[in-house]
Amino acid sequence: MTTSLLRASLCLLAVCAASQAAAQTVPVYGDITDAATGKPVAARLYLRSDADGKWHFPKSVPPFGSAVRYERKSGFNTNCIEFHTTLSAHQWVAELPPGRYTAVVERGKEYLALTNQFTVAAKPVEVKLPLKRWVNMAERGWFSGDAHNHRAPAELESAMLAEDVNVALPMIDWTTVDTVPPALSDKNMKGSYGARPVVVDPTHVWFPRNTEYEIFRSGGKNHTLGALLIVGHKERFDVPVFPLRRVSERAHAEGGLIDLEKHNWPWSVAIVPVLKPDLFELANNHHWRVEFGVRKWAVPAPKWMNFNGDGSGTDTEAAWTLYGFQTYYALLNCGFRLKPTAGTANGVHPVPLGFSRVYVHCEGGFSYEKWMKGLGEGRSFVTTGPMVVAKANGKHAGTEFKSKQPVELNFDIEGGFEGSMLKISAIQNGVEVASVASLPVEPGVRSLQKLQTKVRFTESGWVALRAEEACSGRRFAHTAPWWVEIEGKPLRPRREQADWFVQRTEEEIARNTGVLPAEALAEFHEALAAWKKIQATAR
Repeated sequence: MTTSLLRASLCLLAVCAASQAAAQTVPVYGDITDAATGKPVAARLYLRSDADGKWHFPKSVPPFGSAVRYERKSGFNTNCIEFHTTLSAHQWVAELPPGRYTAVVERGKEYLALTNQFTVAAKPVEVKLPLKRWVNMAERGWFSGDAHNHRAPAELESAMLAEDVNVALPMIDWTTVDTVPPALSDKNMKGSYGARPVVVDPTHVWFPRNTEYEIFRSGGKNHTLGALLIVGHKERFDVPVFPLRRVSERAHAEGGLIDLEKHNWPWSVAIVPVLKPDLFELANNHHWRVEFGVRKWAVPAPKWMNFNGDGSGTDTEAAWTLYGFQTYYALLNCGFRLKPTAGTANGVHPVPLGFSRVYVHCEGGFSYEKWMKGLGEGRSFVTTGPMVVAKANGKHAGTEFKSKQPVELNFDIEGGFEGSMLKISAIQNGVEVASVASLPVEPGVRSLQKLQTKVRFTESGWVALRAEEACSGRRFAHTAPWWVEIEGKPLRPRREQADWFVQRTEEEIARNTGVLPAEALAEFHEALAAWKKIQATAR
């Protein structure tokens, strides 16, 4: 047999094998609906074979529908896998070999997850997937956002609608080198997106002017500093990260908000006095739907935080979350009025868009401008699942109460979580001073439980509400603070908090000496002077 004839025969065999395999598959049609209305809804679908564990990715039946495949594995933990399809509100189809399958459907945080098992045999299969909504936050004036993601703009519409994320802020520009301006980085998303909100529908919008400085290379070598985000600005940033003051002043001049990103990057707490961030990513991109994946990462927690396990604050998800809380509380106690935010880095990490999300209250209905204003003013809470909304003396979070006398704040709270009890704590100046419990939200229940508590102030300070899943503590929600200013009795940080900020800044000066230029080091010294001034007021 000649070589050409052999090749033709092999090709024919391959075609026959492919045709035979195709003939062995059966179409499975699926409809995802709102259980109460019967109307189709967009959602996220996980489809897997029970026999071999293989993942399958359906397609939209109508050609005008969308089905966007998402596949990410963690480089830190091989057990962390996120394989799903975001589907528009249309029928879907998957060609599947005979066997047993499990479909899991989720839609953001306001619907109960649904698991459906079905068998594929010889005939086409129809799968009905009615999702039950347990809460409707938009009816209460609350709209969600993912304020830190790396999702390609072409895929955002599908993901936003499937996850019911009202505002998405993708990092269009992203640099990892201290001398490379974000606008000139090779890591940027390709394309020209302008500086206007991109409207998906009346309550879903994404905005393209967002920038990440995530510095892994400094002074011409691999040397990690950390990350900061600028969201909602006007022009692309054509300047490198240093001097930080220039970046900060320009961001604020353009109406942008600066997010400190994660709490334990090497430079995070050291640069706060110079950077003047607005936001703190309390529900961050190391919180995943799958198991905790990023351990032993960056700077360990100080001993005074007294964590279980190895004490680093990075060995378990519970410790990592509490490490973030404690750092946030310490910064608030030092007078930095950071508002909480949330982001996933979806597009990079094995996590759905909006898994960590921030809800913002928009009085009189939704708009992108109202949402960003509320985010900057702290009319917000972050969540990885539970809901906790409240007013203190009739006012939303972010409010400041001024008085010459002691102040009592009376909280009217609505809280709940699907299938689990919540512990809702009042955190005053970083210390839990009161707590109430919310019963589990059962299927078919479409309301949050009403609760009350009170907190008294005899000196200036802040209070926020923290909700934690009682059975495991893995899922949480956290409001922005309410502030109290009592004349003549200022807020003072605790000694160990101020000492830690001074220590960390001194360590960063030592670590960066000989690496960063004098201009950059000067800003660390400036920050150190500011921290020492705060330290002098500590109790």
